[in-house]
Amino acid sequence: MKLELRGITKRFGALVANDHIDLRVEPGEIHCLLGENGAGKSTLMNVLYGLYTADEGEILLDDEVQRFTGPGDAMAAGIGMVHQHFMLIPVFTVAENVMLGHEETKAAGRLDLDAARRRVREIADRFGFHVDPDALVEDLPVGVQQRVEIIKALSRDARVLVFDEPTAVLTPQETDELMAVMRRLKEGGAAIVFITHKLREVREVADRITVVRRGRIVGEASPTSTDAELAALMVGRAVELTVPKEAPRPTASALEVRGLEVTDPTGAVVVDDVSFTVRGGEVLVVAGVQGNGQTELAEALVGLQPASGGSVTLDGTELLGRSVRQVLDAGVGIVPEDRTHDGLVGAFTVAENLVLDRTDGPPFARAGQLQLGLRDRFAAEKVEEFDIRTQGIDTPVGRLSGGNQQKVVLARELSRDLRLLVASQPTRGVDVGSIEFIHRRIVETRDAGVPVVVVSTELDEAVALGDRILVMYRGRVVGVVPATTPRDVLGLMMAGIPQTEGASA
Repeated sequence: MKLELRGITKRFGALVANDHIDLRVEPGEIHCLLGENGAGKSTLMNVLYGLYTADEGEILLDDEVQRFTGPGDAMAAGIGMVHQHFMLIPVFTVAENVMLGHEETKAAGRLDLDAARRRVREIADRFGFHVDPDALVEDLPVGVQQRVEIIKALSRDARVLVFDEPTAVLTPQETDELMAVMRRLKEGGAAIVFITHKLREVREVADRITVVRRGRIVGEASPTSTDAELAALMVGRAVELTVPKEAPRPTASALEVRGLEVTDPTGAVVVDDVSFTVRGGEVLVVAGVQGNGQTELAEALVGLQPASGGSVTLDGTELLGRSVRQVLDAGVGIVPEDRTHDGLVGAFTVAENLVLDRTDGPPFARAGQLQLGLRDRFAAEKVEEFDIRTQGIDTPVGRLSGGNQQKVVLARELSRDLRLLVASQPTRGVDVGSIEFIHRRIVETRDAGVPVVVVSTELDEAVALGDRILVMYRGRVVGVVPATTPRDVLGLMMAGIPQTEGASA
């Protein structure tokens, strides 16, 4: 089935998320929609899937104009979508999830689960999925859960398949397996739209590439294009994709974590007996698939989450049990995972956010009075130093782009007298140009002799930034290895398979 979008425009108030976008996808083709987070890719596919209604433009399937009032219409027309966050019921079986919303019944209105099982087996056998129809979804690995999502779409005779950032929760090996599945679907005649911002994946699997920037199509590219060429299209200028850095010159051990344990509100252990050391002048990256305890680990280090056991010392001083304010006063810089909730006050100005946690004493406050002139001069200097794109220091920070908001957080945290930097997902939702800048500043902090802990689910970032990589799986440390460790080995570790050779803590 051929898919064509003509002049699709979608507005949210004054924001134009999609601006007269044209896109054509042929049967038996993998068409990659490449762009930064916030470029409008997912909005466009939500219009296609009937979740949004376009303000202008039309959708055509095999040259016939479609009118979708919801996802049900899109599915009935042969469109299937595999979402980044799976739409599965964990306590249901695979067969129950696949039939959900399209239930077949037998006599007396009873569900025909046998028919659903047969359908799952038929599709699984056709594509080599190895999925048990009677397995509970909550017991399946993430990669297999994604295959259940694909089976759901295929069971409804989808001939156009949309994969929306499908590798965000996968290990490298699972990503490779997904690419193989997409190729088999392509060979079966499906038209595939692959949404991503990861350049490596684009070049591996795409037949054609369309680049979206700020809601508009800015060009098409070939899979033979270099990463630099693709990045330049995404950002609009040349970008340095590698992190220039010299070999680390570590000082004496600075951060010592021993036997750290964190439990969630239900009492489940989410950080389980974690121990490691970070020396001054090195970057330790905590890697792993999202949801394996990295978030809770980082929050426990900086006092955002209480620990139920263990020890965290900085130059011999215990940090556990201290408030976030006390941790900051101990010289810890914090780049939180969610900048909008934990790092910034959107209604406050850029200047106010740059001194957000420094208004209770010198130099920005004396005798209970804010030194506004000093604050504004400081803010102007940081706006220039960190290349924060803003109309002025009095602009509410909520009006800035994601990359510029992250630069405000980074400018504030790196401007204190640092003894430790903890940065969680420092480039999430940030454009390629800002990633280049943020990586450079993190390396400069390391070169100044500060111990740095970076939490990242992006394997490319982990390898580029880290001197050593600590891999977590289900709350435990699988191993600590050099950043030169091969990607396939790191992928196995992210799946919970220890690799002892060359490991060190």
